[in-house]
Amino acid sequence: MSKGTFYITTPIYYPSDKLHIGHAYCTVATDAMARYKRLSGYEVMFLTGTDEHGQKIEDKAREAGVTPQQFVDKIVTGERGVLDLWKLMNISNDRFIRTTDSYHVTAIQRIFRKMYDNGDIYKGKYVGKYCKPCESFWTESQLKDGKCPECGREVADAEEEAYFFRLSKYADRVRDLLENTDFLEPRSRVNEMVNNFIKPGLEDLCVSRTSFTWGIPVDFDPGHVVYVWIDALSNYITALGYANDAYDDYDKFWPADVHFVGKEIVRFHSIIWPAMLMSMGLPLPKKVYGHGWLLLDGGKMSKSVGNVVDPYLLAERYGVDALRFFLLRTFPFGSDGNFSNEALISTINVDLANDLGNLVSRTTAMVNKYFGASLPAGCGTWAAPESFDTELKELAAGLRGRYEEQMEKFQFQNALEEVFRVIQRANKYIDENAPWALAKDMDKNGPRLAHVLYNLLETTRISGILLTPFMPESMEKLFAQIGADESVWTWDSAAVWGALPETASPRKGENLFPRIDMEKELAELQKLQAPPVPAIELEPQAEEYVDFDTFCKSDFRAVKVKDCTHVKKSEKLLCFTLDDGTGTDRQILSGIAKWYEPEQLIGKTLVAIVNLPPRKMMGLASNGMLISAVHREKGEEKLNLLMVDDAIPAGAKLC
Repeated sequence: MSKGTFYITTPIYYPSDKLHIGHAYCTVATDAMARYKRLSGYEVMFLTGTDEHGQKIEDKAREAGVTPQQFVDKIVTGERGVLDLWKLMNISNDRFIRTTDSYHVTAIQRIFRKMYDNGDIYKGKYVGKYCKPCESFWTESQLKDGKCPECGREVADAEEEAYFFRLSKYADRVRDLLENTDFLEPRSRVNEMVNNFIKPGLEDLCVSRTSFTWGIPVDFDPGHVVYVWIDALSNYITALGYANDAYDDYDKFWPADVHFVGKEIVRFHSIIWPAMLMSMGLPLPKKVYGHGWLLLDGGKMSKSVGNVVDPYLLAERYGVDALRFFLLRTFPFGSDGNFSNEALISTINVDLANDLGNLVSRTTAMVNKYFGASLPAGCGTWAAPESFDTELKELAAGLRGRYEEQMEKFQFQNALEEVFRVIQRANKYIDENAPWALAKDMDKNGPRLAHVLYNLLETTRISGILLTPFMPESMEKLFAQIGADESVWTWDSAAVWGALPETASPRKGENLFPRIDMEKELAELQKLQAPPVPAIELEPQAEEYVDFDTFCKSDFRAVKVKDCTHVKKSEKLLCFTLDDGTGTDRQILSGIAKWYEPEQLIGKTLVAIVNLPPRKMMGLASNGMLISAVHREKGEEKLNLLMVDDAIPAGAKLC
């Protein structure tokens, strides 16, 4: 009989064209929690998906020469896309939502209108700072050193007509929710939210855009598209059928039991999302849990990192289950964790090869060597148990309760620590009993030896059940090797000592987790992560000489980029507003849109020829030329703008 329902979610992921192990971290944790809840008797709804709208997607699609829908389709459903990664990592999600799904689009329009009709959305004008990579609006006071407080990148001035959500209206209720309940965990996240966002004063939130079109249209005001907050956050209820007819699970599963989210989006889930639900008069999720990041060399993982953190590479070399186990065994879920190849290999060697792998292989090998196909009947009991018999049995029999306590707090690392305390005790039990010595006199010691081996098999069975949410495929192999059928893989049997039939038939199987030679493997990984040497083709040098006096007439100047935007209806051109030291802005158009995002270039110091005659491009005047280096890489042309030290003042002549 079901214990009830359990609804757990990951955030919906922004499509990335290069997925790394950090993308899988939260989803693997969510999967382990969902599997644990199913194992313990709950009816689970596990939701994940992709957030597919926004200006960044629109721009990247244009650069790639495809439609935004084609762009996201390739990343989500294409080879090595999001769905492929979840399949690789053995993610057991019950539902997958894409914000481009038609039912979600319909629901968002209804949600937007409902909040508008309630008086919580109104039209205004947005003036402020905008971080395009994060798709976040910021006030001047929220910036950190003048840059985006989330990602540290440059922000741009933004001004456009927009609809706003009255977030300020709900500031007191949200603060009370955070400070006086356990809605947000770990508790340290509460202080961050209150001190950094609520105490300075919650401002109303921009929830529509007019400067791009790739989004869900506001159905009562053409030209506006619904912005990411309402679009993406509402997926947790639209995927259950709220405001649409695609599903009918809302009443059954809402409110969610927990949203697992990365710490960088805790603000959206613990402040904006509950305020939206308050506006609509809907129940709030029971909990938001903000986990830490996987760090590489002290910094957050990003797609610029090499293939050393490629989940496909790691899974191929070490196995998916070993990778899943490492992520949740090594790092406390609420804190940041430093990823390294040394830590991964060490965890596999110590926990999986030495402790668990050795316990299984030694026990099954001894059963087969000393007793053939199976242990004798009656081996589960012993008239005069030793102290170490009792200690092992009590530790294993009480394991489920200790494990459950940690899992309910989302402390995966601690739950696994409890399991491995038992596994390590079982390995010590082998040494205490010395089965090889008992086997020298089977007539005298055979019953005792059988009892010892039964205790080891039973300890392994209980441990294997509780490791199943973390390593589902490997535990099936483990159960087969110790001779345990599905009737004794259950949650209830994990709390019962002696559930394994005495006459079970263990068999020596493949080594579940082979030991890895650390030195050799690190050297191999170093080779694999080294970037390939690109085949670079340079333009041939000109053979015709240029008169020196003619060359000297070209006026090369340092120019500072004040603004940079895409030229409408052009896939190649960027329009630069430049400080050339004269006091009057200079406009130059350059065909480098394929290689640079405009916001990357604002504030940079470039080199321009400023005494070329003006010319018109796409109806706009271009007064000069920016200097770039050109080469061909694998047959494709590459342009790199010539950038100079920012200490060089605008207008300085280059000679």
